[in-house]
Amino acid sequence: QVQLVESGGGFVQGGGSLRLSCYASGRTFSMYATGWFRQAPGKEREFVAAVSRNAGTILYADSVKGRSSISRDNAKNMVYLQIDSLKPEDTADYYCAARSRSYSLGSSNSDDYSYWGQGTRVTVSS
Repeated sequence: QVQLVESGGGFVQGGGSLRLSCYASGRTFSMYATGWFRQAPGKEREFVAAVSRNAGTILYADSVKGRSSISRDNAKNMVYLQIDSLKPEDTADYYCAARSRSYSLGSSNSDDYSYWGQGTRVTVSS
């Protein structure tokens, strides 16, 4: 099992950047493919980015492609999401998620993830 804790959210002016962090408990974090999702007020949860166990395969949603970067540091049990050129439509609660250890690759489908953090709120002003 793994427990996830996000941090780094806050208020950001449009055009700015933000780096979200996700800490995973446990000694085998390198065995979990991870992803970031977000949920805006009144909307469904949507995929943002995902990274495989060894960071060799990365996926991005079209909405953030080209202005975001997902990375992980398995030695520190950390996953990061950097988003640049933030827009008001990036305002949402951001969630870190991990798949079962049976899967080495990340996924854009939230149903494929077994573990979720509590979320961190990002608010982007116009």
